[in-house]
Amino acid sequence: MSNYSIQQFIQQTKQDESENDYFELETPRILEVNLLDQVWAKAGSMISYNGDIKFEREGLLEHGVGRLFKKAMTGEGSALMKATGRGRLYLADQGKKITIFDLDNETITVNGNDLLAFEPSVNWDIKLMKKVAGMVSGGLFNVTLSGSGRVAVTSHYEPLTLLVKPGEPVITDPHATVAWSGHLEPEFKTDISFKTFLGRGSGESIQMEFSGEGFVIVQPFEEGHATTE
Repeated sequence: MSNYSIQQFIQQTKQDESENDYFELETPRILEVNLLDQVWAKAGSMISYNGDIKFEREGLLEHGVGRLFKKAMTGEGSALMKATGRGRLYLADQGKKITIFDLDNETITVNGNDLLAFEPSVNWDIKLMKKVAGMVSGGLFNVTLSGSGRVAVTSHYEPLTLLVKPGEPVITDPHATVAWSGHLEPEFKTDISFKTFLGRGSGESIQMEFSGEGFVIVQPFEEGHATTE
Protein backbone atom coordinates (compact mmCIF):
# COMPACT_ATOMS: atom_id res chain seq x y z
CA MET A 1 0.00 0.00 0.00
CA SER A 2 1.39 3.41 -0.95
CA ASN A 3 2.26 6.02 1.64
CA TYR A 4 1.01 9.58 1.13
CA SER A 5 0.91 12.76 3.07
CA ILE A 6 -2.63 14.09 3.30
CA GLN A 7 -1.83 16.80 0.76
CA GLN A 8 -0.20 14.33 -1.65
CA PHE A 9 -3.24 12.07 -1.46
CA ILE A 10 -5.62 14.97 -2.09
CA GLN A 11 -3.61 16.12 -5.09
CA GLN A 12 -3.52 12.63 -6.58
CA THR A 13 -7.16 11.69 -6.04
CA LYS A 14 -9.13 14.94 -6.09
CA GLN A 15 -11.90 15.57 -8.60
CA ASP A 16 -10.89 17.13 -11.91
CA GLU A 17 -12.44 20.58 -12.01
CA SER A 18 -11.43 21.23 -15.62
CA GLU A 19 -13.60 18.58 -17.28
CA ASN A 20 -17.17 19.62 -17.96
CA ASP A 21 -18.60 17.19 -20.50
CA TYR A 22 -22.03 15.79 -19.65
CA PHE A 23 -20.60 12.37 -18.81
CA GLU A 24 -16.96 12.15 -17.68
CA LEU A 25 -14.95 9.29 -16.23
CA GLU A 26 -13.62 10.86 -13.04
CA THR A 27 -11.83 7.56 -12.44
CA PRO A 28 -12.21 4.28 -14.36
CA ARG A 29 -14.87 3.27 -11.78
CA ILE A 30 -16.59 6.59 -10.96
CA LEU A 31 -18.82 8.45 -13.43
CA GLU A 32 -19.16 12.22 -13.15
CA VAL A 33 -22.39 13.68 -14.54
CA ASN A 34 -22.35 17.43 -15.07
CA LEU A 35 -26.08 17.79 -14.65
CA LEU A 36 -27.98 20.62 -16.30
CA ASP A 37 -31.45 19.08 -16.42
CA GLN A 38 -31.95 15.38 -15.65
CA VAL A 39 -30.40 11.96 -16.04
CA TRP A 40 -31.59 8.38 -15.57
CA ALA A 41 -29.35 6.22 -13.40
CA LYS A 42 -29.37 2.84 -11.71
CA ALA A 43 -31.14 3.10 -8.36
CA GLY A 44 -28.65 3.29 -5.53
CA SER A 45 -25.69 4.28 -7.72
CA MET A 46 -25.24 7.82 -6.34
CA ILE A 47 -22.10 8.10 -4.19
CA SER A 48 -21.81 11.92 -3.98
CA TYR A 49 -23.09 15.16 -5.47
CA ASN A 50 -22.98 18.91 -5.11
CA GLY A 51 -25.41 21.54 -6.31
CA ASP A 52 -29.20 21.49 -6.33
CA ILE A 53 -30.15 17.94 -7.34
CA LYS A 54 -33.26 15.98 -6.42
CA PHE A 55 -33.58 12.22 -6.67
CA GLU A 56 -36.76 10.29 -7.41
CA ARG A 57 -37.43 6.62 -7.87
CA GLU A 58 -38.91 5.74 -11.23
CA GLY A 59 -42.64 6.48 -11.02
CA LEU A 60 -44.97 3.52 -11.32
CA LEU A 61 -46.74 4.95 -14.36
CA GLU A 62 -43.93 7.16 -15.59
CA HIS A 63 -43.37 5.10 -18.72
CA GLY A 64 -46.79 3.59 -19.28
CA VAL A 65 -48.48 0.38 -18.26
CA GLY A 66 -46.47 -1.78 -20.67
CA ARG A 67 -43.16 -0.96 -19.03
CA LEU A 68 -44.72 -1.16 -15.58
CA PHE A 69 -45.75 -4.75 -16.30
CA LYS A 70 -42.28 -5.64 -17.51
CA LYS A 71 -40.70 -3.93 -14.53
CA ALA A 72 -42.83 -6.00 -12.18
CA MET A 73 -41.74 -9.14 -14.00
CA THR A 74 -38.04 -8.29 -13.78
CA GLY A 75 -38.02 -7.25 -10.14
CA GLU A 76 -35.94 -4.63 -8.40
CA GLY A 77 -32.91 -5.24 -10.60
CA SER A 78 -34.34 -2.91 -13.22
CA ALA A 79 -35.11 -0.06 -10.81
CA LEU A 80 -34.09 3.35 -12.11
CA MET A 81 -33.82 6.69 -10.40
CA LYS A 82 -34.16 10.12 -11.94
CA ALA A 83 -31.78 12.88 -10.88
CA THR A 84 -33.08 16.36 -11.69
CA GLY A 85 -31.47 19.76 -11.26
CA ARG A 86 -28.07 21.38 -11.72
CA GLY A 87 -24.83 20.23 -10.20
CA ARG A 88 -22.14 17.60 -10.26
CA LEU A 89 -23.23 14.02 -9.64
CA TYR A 90 -20.99 11.02 -9.04
CA LEU A 91 -22.21 7.50 -9.80
CA ALA A 92 -20.66 4.07 -9.25
CA ASP A 93 -21.77 0.44 -9.02
CA GLN A 94 -19.85 -1.97 -6.79
CA GLY A 95 -16.49 -0.75 -8.06
CA LYS A 96 -17.19 -1.98 -11.59
CA LYS A 97 -15.30 -0.49 -14.52
CA ILE A 98 -17.31 2.10 -16.51
CA THR A 99 -17.49 2.57 -20.28
CA ILE A 100 -19.27 5.53 -21.89
CA PHE A 101 -20.93 5.06 -25.29
CA ASP A 102 -21.98 8.09 -27.33
CA LEU A 103 -24.87 6.82 -29.45
CA ASP A 104 -25.34 8.53 -32.81
CA ASN A 105 -28.75 7.32 -33.97
CA GLU A 106 -27.66 3.82 -32.95
CA THR A 107 -29.01 1.00 -30.80
CA ILE A 108 -27.31 -1.09 -28.13
CA THR A 109 -28.79 -3.69 -25.79
CA VAL A 110 -27.37 -3.86 -22.26
CA ASN A 111 -27.77 -6.43 -19.52
CA GLY A 112 -29.96 -4.71 -16.94
CA ASN A 113 -27.43 -5.26 -14.15
CA ASP A 114 -24.74 -3.48 -16.17
CA LEU A 115 -26.60 -0.28 -17.10
CA LEU A 116 -25.39 2.64 -14.95
CA ALA A 117 -26.84 5.81 -16.51
CA PHE A 118 -28.11 7.39 -19.71
CA GLU A 119 -29.18 10.76 -21.01
CA PRO A 120 -32.93 11.49 -21.20
CA SER A 121 -32.57 11.94 -24.98
CA VAL A 122 -31.98 8.19 -25.30
CA ASN A 123 -35.04 5.99 -25.85
CA TRP A 124 -35.13 2.79 -23.81
CA ASP A 125 -37.23 -0.29 -23.30
CA ILE A 126 -36.94 -3.32 -21.00
CA LYS A 127 -36.95 -6.73 -22.62
CA LEU A 128 -37.38 -9.94 -20.70
CA MET A 129 -35.28 -13.02 -21.41
CA LYS A 130 -38.30 -15.23 -20.95
CA LYS A 131 -36.67 -18.51 -21.83
CA VAL A 132 -34.13 -18.30 -19.04
CA ALA A 133 -35.82 -16.09 -16.45
CA GLY A 134 -36.92 -19.08 -14.39
CA MET A 135 -33.68 -21.01 -14.88
CA VAL A 136 -31.18 -18.42 -13.70
CA SER A 137 -30.97 -17.10 -10.16
CA GLY A 138 -32.53 -13.64 -10.03
CA GLY A 139 -33.83 -13.87 -13.59
CA LEU A 140 -32.39 -12.00 -16.54
CA PHE A 141 -33.56 -8.89 -18.35
CA ASN A 142 -31.96 -6.42 -20.69
CA VAL A 143 -32.52 -2.83 -21.73
CA THR A 144 -32.49 -1.71 -25.36
CA LEU A 145 -31.28 1.87 -25.76
CA SER A 146 -31.61 3.74 -29.05
CA GLY A 147 -31.27 7.18 -30.56
CA SER A 148 -28.58 9.74 -29.76
CA GLY A 149 -26.94 10.50 -26.44
CA ARG A 150 -24.58 9.05 -23.88
CA VAL A 151 -24.96 5.71 -22.14
CA ALA A 152 -22.74 4.52 -19.27
CA VAL A 153 -22.26 0.76 -18.95
CA THR A 154 -20.40 -1.15 -16.23
CA SER A 155 -18.35 -4.32 -16.30
CA HIS A 156 -16.33 -6.30 -13.79
CA TYR A 157 -12.74 -5.73 -14.87
CA GLU A 158 -11.85 -4.98 -18.51
CA PRO A 159 -14.51 -5.86 -21.11
CA LEU A 160 -13.81 -7.78 -24.30
CA THR A 161 -15.67 -7.17 -27.56
CA LEU A 162 -16.35 -10.19 -29.76
CA LEU A 163 -17.26 -9.66 -33.40
CA VAL A 164 -20.23 -11.61 -34.74
CA LYS A 165 -19.87 -12.45 -38.44
CA PRO A 166 -22.25 -14.19 -40.87
CA GLY A 167 -21.81 -17.94 -40.48
CA GLU A 168 -19.66 -17.46 -37.36
CA PRO A 169 -22.01 -17.26 -34.36
CA VAL A 170 -20.68 -16.24 -30.95
CA ILE A 171 -21.80 -18.19 -27.85
CA THR A 172 -21.60 -16.63 -24.38
CA ASP A 173 -22.52 -17.27 -20.77
CA PRO A 174 -25.51 -15.00 -19.94
CA HIS A 175 -23.92 -13.98 -16.63
CA ALA A 176 -20.76 -12.78 -18.38
CA THR A 177 -22.58 -10.95 -21.20
CA VAL A 178 -22.64 -7.17 -20.80
CA ALA A 179 -24.07 -5.74 -24.04
CA TRP A 180 -24.54 -6.36 -27.75
CA SER A 181 -25.55 -4.72 -31.02
CA GLY A 182 -29.16 -3.64 -30.77
CA HIS A 183 -30.25 -5.51 -33.90
CA LEU A 184 -28.88 -8.88 -32.76
CA GLU A 185 -31.43 -11.28 -31.27
CA PRO A 186 -29.72 -13.90 -29.08
CA GLU A 187 -31.05 -17.44 -28.99
CA PHE A 188 -30.97 -19.29 -25.68
CA LYS A 189 -30.01 -22.90 -25.44
CA THR A 190 -28.95 -25.43 -22.83
CA ASP A 191 -26.03 -27.77 -23.16
CA ILE A 192 -26.82 -30.94 -21.23
CA SER A 193 -23.36 -32.34 -21.94
CA PHE A 194 -21.83 -29.73 -19.61
CA LYS A 195 -23.92 -30.67 -16.60
CA THR A 196 -21.37 -33.03 -15.03
CA PHE A 197 -18.83 -30.21 -14.90
CA LEU A 198 -20.96 -27.50 -13.39
CA GLY A 199 -22.39 -28.23 -9.99
CA ARG A 200 -25.01 -25.52 -10.48
CA GLY A 201 -28.60 -25.88 -9.36
CA SER A 202 -30.08 -26.54 -12.78
CA GLY A 203 -27.44 -29.07 -13.81
CA GLU A 204 -27.45 -27.49 -17.26
CA SER A 205 -25.34 -24.88 -18.99
CA ILE A 206 -27.48 -22.01 -20.26
CA GLN A 207 -25.90 -20.23 -23.19
CA MET A 208 -26.64 -17.28 -25.47
CA GLU A 209 -25.97 -17.66 -29.18
CA PHE A 210 -25.57 -14.55 -31.33
CA SER A 211 -25.85 -14.97 -35.11
CA GLY A 212 -25.64 -12.44 -37.93
CA GLU A 213 -23.38 -9.42 -37.95
CA GLY A 214 -22.51 -7.16 -35.03
CA PHE A 215 -20.69 -7.36 -31.70
CA VAL A 216 -21.04 -8.78 -28.19
CA ILE A 217 -19.32 -7.35 -25.09
CA VAL A 218 -18.36 -9.82 -22.35
CA GLN A 219 -16.66 -9.48 -18.98
CA PRO A 220 -14.26 -11.88 -17.22
CA PHE A 221 -16.77 -12.45 -14.44
CA GLU A 222 -20.03 -14.33 -14.09
CA GLU A 223 -22.59 -11.98 -12.57
CA GLY A 224 -24.58 -13.80 -9.94
CA HIS A 225 -22.15 -16.68 -9.39
CA ALA A 226 -19.42 -14.86 -7.46
CA THR A 227 -19.80 -12.31 -4.71
CA THR A 228 -16.31 -10.80 -4.46
CA GLU A 229 -13.70 -9.54 -6.84
